Amino acid sequence: MSILVLADHHDGQLAGTTAHVVAAAQEIAKAGGGDIDVLVAGEGVSAIAEAAAKLDGVSRVRVADNAVYAHQLAEPLGALLVELADGYSHVLSSASTTGKNVMPRLAALKDVSQLSDVIAVEGIDTFCRPIYAGNAIATVKSDDALKVMTVRSTAFDAVAANGGAGIESVDKAVDNTQSSFIKEELAQSDRPELGAAKVVISGGRGMGNGENFKLLDGIADKLGAAIGASRAAVDAGYAHNDMQVGQTGKIVAPDLYIAVGISGAIQHLAGMKDSKVIVAINQDEEAPIFQVADYGLVGDLFEILPELESKL
Repeated sequence: MSILVLADHHDGQLAGTTAHVVAAAQEIAKAGGGDIDVLVAGEGVSAIAEAAAKLDGVSRVRVADNAVYAHQLAEPLGALLVELADGYSHVLSSASTTGKNVMPRLAALKDVSQLSDVIAVEGIDTFCRPIYAGNAIATVKSDDALKVMTVRSTAFDAVAANGGAGIESVDKAVDNTQSSFIKEELAQSDRPELGAAKVVISGGRGMGNGENFKLLDGIADKLGAAIGASRAAVDAGYAHNDMQVGQTGKIVAPDLYIAVGISGAIQHLAGMKDSKVIVAINQDEEAPIFQVADYGLVGDLFEILPELESKL
């Protein structure tokens, strides 16, 4: 049996996370999982399909180019996957908004379990995933004939783009009477997207209020960093929900993560502990964040932040 990878794409471009998911698929293939196909579903996606075809290890790119898939809504995309899934032993996607939206639907319609946030492949039917907000790793063996899973892209190195897979059309246009696309809006920012940023600076409840989050702007501008927030800061109204880092927000693994006024709750650590270098700034020297930090500064945030900005 073969493996199907659902491609992530945005604004006419293949998302980088797809190359990481293909890497996970390669691990399954090495264990006996067969060939790897990539499904590109959308409208006007020929350029995306060509990019997917270049990913190493991909045998075939299947393209469902139809207006019904234009916005990757869960209902039509789930129905498409249901029709295609019988030819596969594994269906993978990244643990992105699209993947988390579509894969549970596929699993339910096929009456199988879903494996979420897979971080390692132990065998063709055995996988590792974090539990207890990342404080423990569960090794799970699935007996389902179809394995449906989302993959934490930061856990796998991206494959190179030196391949030349064939591209074929999938002439399946499903009916969708359950949902319709209304609109989408992007937050206007010159900073990098939080999930893809090489440097992230995040603020927590220790920032005191939303106005004080502006103290992070100068440092972020000088470092070319994205700005994040802890769940506590979001819940307190200091920052927008799309800035949240953690188990219930975005999972990030930048080269540098600066945590400002963040105590280090388990659910927040689960979202950033894979960062290469972690710097914590907190006035409480007993804060749990210091247990995972490579470097720590204890002191008044409102003195440290301006001084740090002036020295960058």
